[in-house]
Amino acid sequence: MTERSFIIEYVRYLDVNKKEKIMLAAIQLINEVGLAETSMAKIAQKAGVAAGTIYVYFENKEDMIKKLFLAVKEAMQQNMFRGIDCSLSIEVEFKQLLKNYIDFIVNHKDCFLFFEQYINSPLIDKLCGEELQIATKPLRDFFESGKERGIFRPIDLDLLVTYTFTPLMQMAKKHFNGEFGFTEQNIEEMIQMCWASIKA
Repeated sequence: MTERSFIIEYVRYLDVNKKEKIMLAAIQLINEVGLAETSMAKIAQKAGVAAGTIYVYFENKEDMIKKLFLAVKEAMQQNMFRGIDCSLSIEVEFKQLLKNYIDFIVNHKDCFLFFEQYINSPLIDKLCGEELQIATKPLRDFFESGKERGIFRPIDLDLLVTYTFTPLMQMAKKHFNGEFGFTEQNIEEMIQMCWASIKA
């Protein structure tokens, strides 16, 4: 690698690293003080960058929070579908998907808490339909496939998703509040209950 190309790569690395620092600082700050109390200036201070630097990557606060949500959603779905392929039965895929989901929650507390706060805020309504469709496509395709094959109940897709994930999200909040601990046994029990609630 020439000196010039090395410098270009290093500058690119610093740029990506700076953006990641800003995004991480934003998620942590939102979890600490809430969406309303989080400002671009506070994020810049927490990230250790100049206030104007944030606007290199994001148009404004709303744009930043939307992009944070989409990034977390994508990371979550990538983790959820780890180890899943079409050779498995829908039931096996479903149970692995939920195990992966719980694994993501436990190991990425800040991301989960931010995600949960965002989907329960009015900001979720400002996310355009196309963006939301793209962000949720792998999961929606999975449930649609299960419905078409008569494995899942023939009900509204949002109901299937709600009855699958809401119980786990509620227990995750209890877990982080110290009111509940995930164990191999209760994870299996929860997944089995989720499966029973949506299977045909």
